[in-house]
Amino acid sequence: MASVNNLNGYSIDIDNAVVSYREDIALRGVSLKVKHGEFIGIVGPNGAGKTTLLTIINGMGKLLHGRVVVLGHQLTPGNGHSLRKKVGYVPQAQSIDPRMPMNVREVAMIGRYGRLGLFRKPAAHDWKIVDTALELVGMTHLARRPIGHLSGGEQQRVAIARCLAQEPELFLLDEPTASLDWRAKTDIMELVKRIHDLRGLTTLFVTHDLSALPIACDRVVLMKDGLIWGEGSPGALLTDEKLGQLYDLPVAEVEKRRREAALV
Repeated sequence: MASVNNLNGYSIDIDNAVVSYREDIALRGVSLKVKHGEFIGIVGPNGAGKTTLLTIINGMGKLLHGRVVVLGHQLTPGNGHSLRKKVGYVPQAQSIDPRMPMNVREVAMIGRYGRLGLFRKPAAHDWKIVDTALELVGMTHLARRPIGHLSGGEQQRVAIARCLAQEPELFLLDEPTASLDWRAKTDIMELVKRIHDLRGLTTLFVTHDLSALPIACDRVVLMKDGLIWGEGSPGALLTDEKLGQLYDLPVAEVEKRRREAALV
């Protein structure tokens, strides 16, 4: 993998990235720099290009144009595998079959296999890392519980533990609170912030949900139609007026949704 001078203090440096899926252009010349240790909230409606942005950072996307440098390495087709060992990814909550024959501790161990390789057996050291991750997300008491017997919020905590077991430098979360109730959303957002601070990670938190806005982040990036529509402090950008423009909603509707979320 090509190494690039990484003394500029950036974990992520994207320059004029263009990504297309057949006729649909998902990113239209996006440029973004993220400093080491920064916590970025990426906010926008469905179809804005948020997930595609995470995909190219994770070394999984194919650029039509532009440059992506992650952790000091310029990504090119086929060279993202070794980088992904350093990039932790948490997707949105998925429905898990209650009959799935794996417990919480075993699911969290899956995060170690990117480091170990598929055919290496975990050692005591690896199980210790997993147990530390489960303790951090508050799931030690359910370590032997079948994964399919947990609530949606508990399953997301295990997904975060699985990510931490990988010992990542980048922490990417793609709609991690989608389909969760308000209490679980709040708990997950608070947990993500605590992990970010404790582990000194570089964190990107993606959401389209007006009831799950990452208020505690360092910087907000607003996305719409494959473009960065705005970036700055949460206080400046997460206003009812700007969110109304971003989501093509009347200000009164934004106010109503945020008020309802706060009262749940």
